[in-house]
This record gives sequence, structure tokens and C-alpha cells, in this order.
Amino acid sequence: MHHLPVDLPQEKPALYRLLETQYRALTADEPDFLANAANLTSLLYHSLPDVNWAGFYFLKETDLVLGPFQGKPACTRIALGKGVCGTAAARRQTLIVPDVRQFPGHIACDPATHSEIVVPLIKNEKLLGVLDLDSEKIGRFNEEDQQGLEITTRVLLSTRFQD
Repeated sequence: MHHLPVDLPQEKPALYRLLETQYRALTADEPDFLANAANLTSLLYHSLPDVNWAGFYFLKETDLVLGPFQGKPACTRIALGKGVCGTAAARRQTLIVPDVRQFPGHIACDPATHSEIVVPLIKNEKLLGVLDLDSEKIGRFNEEDQQGLEITTRVLLSTRFQD
């Protein structure tokens, strides 16, 4: 079992560096992508303040299908181009949404969520899915979160993905 430090850094860059180090240690001997994705959702959910959902959606044909996550039950399937997740996937770029109520076509899986960040998973130019984090706090996510999450997802993408 992996144990998180009791006192996590308050500054985001330091926190994300620690999470990357922990995630690398946690996955060092595990080549399975799905197992590593599941552990990443748990690590993020239990380490990042003010996060009420953390999880993956994986691309299956033209839809993003729910993968490993932590938090309340979620939407199972999201079409490419729909909602924050589908839009980030279609654009192949990270989206930070300070207030989801202001995002046209937002899909409200949990009405308590107010802000969201979605990081596309791209390996060898192929879209595999997205990492999605939600918060009840308006404006919770920023560029420091984007940088930290993009680095961490690159570590995940270094493991083998099976369709």
C-alpha cells in the first residue's frame, strides 16, 4: 500500500512535483496502463485540495467512455465535441473552465461542480482520452494545475495502452 505524506506542500508547483515523484514510485514496477490510471485518479483525488471528482474518459470510436475515477458516480459516455471533456478531446488541448455554468453545452454530471480542468491524453499523435478534474470551488484550476497535470499524464502515457 502507498502512503501519502501528511503535510502536502501548499504551493502548487511543489505539490505537483511531489505528486509526480510519488506517482513514478507508485507505478515503477507496473506496466499496465489501466492500473496506473486508476492509481493516478486516487492520488490526485486524495492529494489535491478542493477536488470533488478526478477521473478518466477513454476514446471508444466517437465517444469518451468513463474509465477509472474517484468521486460521485459520473456520466458514462460523452460525445466528442460535447461538454468540457468532449471539447478538450476534439481540440486536443487542455481546457480550464473557471465557472462551468458559463461554458456553452456543459454537461452537469454533478450539479455541485463549479470549475473543471480537462487534459487530453495523446500518444504518438493518437487521442486516447482525457483526464478530468472537477471542483465545487469557482476558479479552482489555473495554469499551474495545467502544467502539473500535463507532466503527470505524460508519465502515465509512458506505460502501455491497450485498446
